[in-house]
Amino acid sequence: MATQQSGTAEARAERILEVFDSAFGELLAADPAAFQVKFRKMAASAFAFYRGTACLFYADATEGDGRGAEGTGRTGPFLDEHTGRVWIHGDLHAENFGTYMDANGRLTFNVNDFDEAFIGPFTWDLQRFSASVALLGYGKALSDGQITGLVRTYADAYRERIRALAADAGADGGNDGARAGTAPSLTLDTAQGPVLAALRSARTNTRFGLLESMTEIRDWERRFTPGGGAVELDRATRSEVLDAFGGYIATLPGSTRLRTDAYRVKDVVGRRGVGIGSAGLPSYNILLEGHSDALENDLVIYMKQAQAPAVARHITDPAIHGYFRHEGHRTVISQRALQAHADPWLGWTELRGTGQLVAEVSPYAVDLDWSDLDDLAEITQVVGDLGRATATMHAAADDESGHTLVPFSTERAIDAAISGDEEGFPQMLADFAHEYGSRTRRDHQIFVDLFRNGRIPGL
Repeated sequence: MATQQSGTAEARAERILEVFDSAFGELLAADPAAFQVKFRKMAASAFAFYRGTACLFYADATEGDGRGAEGTGRTGPFLDEHTGRVWIHGDLHAENFGTYMDANGRLTFNVNDFDEAFIGPFTWDLQRFSASVALLGYGKALSDGQITGLVRTYADAYRERIRALAADAGADGGNDGARAGTAPSLTLDTAQGPVLAALRSARTNTRFGLLESMTEIRDWERRFTPGGGAVELDRATRSEVLDAFGGYIATLPGSTRLRTDAYRVKDVVGRRGVGIGSAGLPSYNILLEGHSDALENDLVIYMKQAQAPAVARHITDPAIHGYFRHEGHRTVISQRALQAHADPWLGWTELRGTGQLVAEVSPYAVDLDWSDLDDLAEITQVVGDLGRATATMHAAADDESGHTLVPFSTERAIDAAISGDEEGFPQMLADFAHEYGSRTRRDHQIFVDLFRNGRIPGL
């Protein structure tokens, strides 16, 4: 990946502004106040800046490499016609992992937030994660040697899990090892340390507690509580959202679609205050009846406008882009491919001709809190867990996932690629982590100066 210095700080500033304009320009012009909030959050630390700038990461990733054969990004070490074309998360960093309740009712710790998922080189996920480890480690005053150790732990855990999954796939005659049950997920039964603590914390949450925080009883019926992050809708907008909700129902998995009693809409509001990556995107909360007339089992789902993933700008293969109806469809199909037993309420629709992502607002979503992690042994344990989770995610999304974009076993392809240079694999990630981590810290300072001096157009 190209990460050489691009000249002076001013030249880099111009490059950042160019990438921002391409990635954010239209949304920023529509809602500059939202981007004021987004950019202030990004100014807080180099890691926060990194989280909000996947667009810059991929611009750097593809700078001068021609984007590979057929516009698929198949250049660089460990990449070939298969490993350069797999389902990837697209924004894999250390804070995009957490708990969720899967479709089987199991609390699981795994990768989350699939808004940036697409088809591309598997190494891009690993490099983006490794650089985030370097940034977190620097923020905790870890030495370069300790950061190298963490990245190598991640690489070794990923490598170990991929090898096991590839062996399972071969033994099963090509069936996906991640679904064969031989690679256990991180659950209350298998996790340990901080990951187990996150799962236990999630288990104490309830849907009733979530409802209490977002809704109230008015005139013998549950409604969203006014104020806070809720925005009252005018009649026309409410009608459009309800029409879009009707389209969403048809995209649900068969087992969810059978629960027709759960589809009665009780209330709809706009929502604001969403994360760094969703600035300027319209979104809504919808309150549903649930599986009975009881008020304590009502359900909250959200609908938000999906946007083109940053990586998609640098993957030009028309077969990939043409596979998806719109960005909402792309997000859902990607998540279902990458996440085993995904949210049963996950689906898509269109609103005013734009693709929307729809999913449950779950009380069981708890992110790993890195601010509480200071012990190097605990951090090392967590990073190893995340390496295994990454491998399982990559292995889940292949010829067994039900989609034709990746018609081969990803775990076997990745295993074969790494086998060609076992020592070079962790070293490549460690070198990249230090180099891009250092660049990001410099970029963060450039960004802060651009922002506070009023040099970002539209703000």
